[in-house]
Amino acid sequence: MTDALPTHDDVRRAAERIRDVAIVTPLIESSLLNEELGGRLLVKCEMLQKTGSFKFRGAYNRIAMIAKAKRKDGVVAFSSGNHAQGVAAAAKLLGVKACLIMPKDAPATKIDNTRAYGGEVVLYDRFKDSREEIGARIAAERGSTLIKPYDDPGIITGQGTIGLEIAAQATALGVRPDAVLAACSGGGLVSGVALGLMAGLPETEVYSVEPAGLDDMARSLASGRHETNDPAARTICDALMAPTPGDITFAVARQRLKGGLAVTDTEVKRAMALAFRHLKIVCEPGGAVGIAAVMTGRMPIKGRTVVVVASGGNVDATLFREALGAA
Repeated sequence: MTDALPTHDDVRRAAERIRDVAIVTPLIESSLLNEELGGRLLVKCEMLQKTGSFKFRGAYNRIAMIAKAKRKDGVVAFSSGNHAQGVAAAAKLLGVKACLIMPKDAPATKIDNTRAYGGEVVLYDRFKDSREEIGARIAAERGSTLIKPYDDPGIITGQGTIGLEIAAQATALGVRPDAVLAACSGGGLVSGVALGLMAGLPETEVYSVEPAGLDDMARSLASGRHETNDPAARTICDALMAPTPGDITFAVARQRLKGGLAVTDTEVKRAMALAFRHLKIVCEPGGAVGIAAVMTGRMPIKGRTVVVVASGGNVDATLFREALGAA
C-alpha cells in the first residue's frame, strides 16, 4: 500500500488476505417484495459475516498487514461496537492482543460480544470524551498499532471485498444493477464497495445512505468539501454517528460515488421490520438504512435493479422488538 489512494487492485489483494477466514455472504431477494416495489431489490447480507457485520473484513485485512514482529505490541481501536467486535475477533485469530475503546451507550450486545472475542474494553462518554485522544494515549503507552475504524487504506480495501462479491454474484444472476447503496458513517464501507465494483460493474452507480441529521457524507459530496454534523444530533443508528467523513474515504467518495441519501429513524425501524418479514433477516438500525432508502422512494427502484448492503445485525432485542412493533 502506498501513500496514494487505495485502488481496485488493493481490494483484490485484500480479498486474498481474508479469503480463508471471511464468509462470502449471500445476495438475496424476495419475489413478493419485488412485486410490491415494482423492481428488483437484492440484499447483501453482511449480518451473516463473522461478528455479525462487515467490519470483520477490514479489521482482519488491516491487522494482517502489520509486520509479525510488531504484532506482539498489540492493537488499539475505537468503535461504537461493530469495528470493536471485528478487531477483537480478527486479533484473536492472528494471536494479537486487542484493546477496544467503546462508548458507554453502545448496545450491550456489542460490548458483551467484544469481550467474548477476547478484547479488553475501555468505556468512554461519546458526548464528553474524545475517543481519538484516548486511543492515541493508550497506543503510545503500549506501543500498539492503532486500527482506525474507517480512514485507513487497509480498512477501506478490506470492506471493498464486498464490492467484489456483489459484482461476481450479480454476474452469476445475469443482472447489471443500476445502483448499489451502502450505509455510511466515516465512509470506509461505501468507499471500499465503490472501489470493489470498479472492474465488474463499472457503470453501476454507488450511493451512501446515512441517518437524517447525520448526513455529513451526502452534504460533503454536494458541497465538494468536508461538512460536519451538529454535535447535538441523535439517531438510533449507533454505528452511523461519525462527525465528518474521513480524509481518505471522502477523497475516494468524491471520485466514485454518485451521491448520498438520508433516512429518518422511523423509516429505519420500518425497514428493519420489512427485512424481517420479507427476507427473514435481522438488521440493526445502521444495517437497514439502505433498505429504508429504497422503501421510501429516495432511491427509485421501479423497473430497476438495486443492491443494498445490509451491513450488520448486532441489535439489542428490546430495540428490535420496538422496530417490529412500530411497523
